[in-house]
Amino acid sequence: MELLFVILFGIAAGVAAHFALPWRGTHGLLLTPAIGGIVAAIVWVSLTWLGWAWDGGWIWAVTIVVAAAVAAVADLYLGRARKESDARRLIALGG
Repeated sequence: MELLFVILFGIAAGVAAHFALPWRGTHGLLLTPAIGGIVAAIVWVSLTWLGWAWDGGWIWAVTIVVAAAVAAVADLYLGRARKESDARRLIALGG
């Protein structure tokens, strides 16, 4: 049950990153939240395998912070890469 909540918090962190950062129009609405949810699940399961207690506060804090950071970095990278790619494509098409 906790894994479900962690994934939902990761998705919420991805939604926040999507709307807080620039270039939100260069990629889909669900991409950054999906990245946040996937990263949150991977971090949570990895930390539980390392022996962190699922009812402790640190596992929640680390998981949500890492998911939010990865979602934000991915959003920034994808937006910048897409903008540069679109500019190159426009020049190649003669625009």
